[in-house]
Amino acid sequence: MTEEKRPLDVIIFGATGFTGKYTVLQAIKLLDGLKWGVAGRNKDKLISVLNWASTDLAEIPIVIADVKDPESLNAMAKQCRIVVNCCGPYRFFGEQVVKACVEAGTHHVDVSGEPQYMERMQLLYHEKAQEKGVYIVSACGLDSIPTDLGTVFLENQFNGVVNSVESFIGVTNKSPNAGGAVIHYGTWESAIYGLAHANELRSLRSKLFPVRLPNFQPRLKDRPLVGKVRSLNNSWYVPFPGSDRSVVMRSQRFFYDNDKKRPIQMKAYVLFNSLLHVILIGIFGGIFALMSRFKLGRQLLLKYPVFFSGGYVSHEGPSEESMNSTDFAIYLIGEGWAGDKQQLEVTNQLKTPPEKKIYVKVSGNNPGYGSTCVALLLSATTILNEHAKMPSTGGVYPPGAAYYKTNLIEELCKHGLKFEVIEKPK
Repeated sequence: MTEEKRPLDVIIFGATGFTGKYTVLQAIKLLDGLKWGVAGRNKDKLISVLNWASTDLAEIPIVIADVKDPESLNAMAKQCRIVVNCCGPYRFFGEQVVKACVEAGTHHVDVSGEPQYMERMQLLYHEKAQEKGVYIVSACGLDSIPTDLGTVFLENQFNGVVNSVESFIGVTNKSPNAGGAVIHYGTWESAIYGLAHANELRSLRSKLFPVRLPNFQPRLKDRPLVGKVRSLNNSWYVPFPGSDRSVVMRSQRFFYDNDKKRPIQMKAYVLFNSLLHVILIGIFGGIFALMSRFKLGRQLLLKYPVFFSGGYVSHEGPSEESMNSTDFAIYLIGEGWAGDKQQLEVTNQLKTPPEKKIYVKVSGNNPGYGSTCVALLLSATTILNEHAKMPSTGGVYPPGAAYYKTNLIEELCKHGLKFEVIEKPK
């Protein structure tokens, strides 16, 4: 990154969006001592967000920038050391901001859960970012931060070689008045277009990773489509369709390519309390997946989000009560071998089945718009404070690869998240 003096340390771009305004709210505490500002295309709305967050933010700088105006993005990027990008869907609006940041020598973080966008940015801008000395890190929210860094945490606690990790995410709402939307429309929109263009990933990955990984054995098999996890209170599970596996495997590929480390295999699942929930999710998920494949279906999903989500999605997003009463827990079950790590990693064909198991839990409150905003801002401040511990001179990375040598996990634990071993083999 350029060493020139800049007016601001951090700019929160897209501050008037749903995620953006809660990022501003968290910034009051987490960016204390730094010079920060907000950016977007409408000055009045930016002022309104600052007034909503606190009566003490009248002096916070406001920058006018629009994703449709490259000159404004370039000017914004030149004014700060890092851009915290809350303007999605990133498939449509992400690259413009990344490009401006790389050209300006400015770091960039976002909360994208869109594999096509993240992997395309790595393909197009990784070398340019290294040349400029800047870090571009996506997936800096929930659930990718706790899953990717949770896998790093699990391996650090294992005392041996980890062969595989299975993740199980569960969400609970403690409010007696629980109900209504739990997801904002922007997340819904990103999911629709991500699923619609999922077929792009194969060709994209063949360009990003032209040399395939060796066939490490034993292979981690998929669980049945629906089932119970006895060790997790007999909870029901289904495969998790989000970006977690994509993010974790990109970090593991980095560790293999750069540290010559045996990569951990990973599968992701989501937990439910009852078979009825699984059936209902299956019905709505099937409809969603089918309609996302066709233009007319996508138009209907976007026009009637409340109806097609069973009331879980709205333009207004979840209420304050719903967000604050929602807890999350991500369970990571790791299996592998005890013993000397370096000696075991000499071969990728270990003949004995995994003999050791460990359970890790990453938990917290308000996953969508509380813990996510905390993780996003701490990802940004970690780059500013600990870039010397990060890989190379810069580049485009998933969070596990970017932050595995930093103190980000410790910082997350100071601000509401918890990483813990809940069962460790004797």
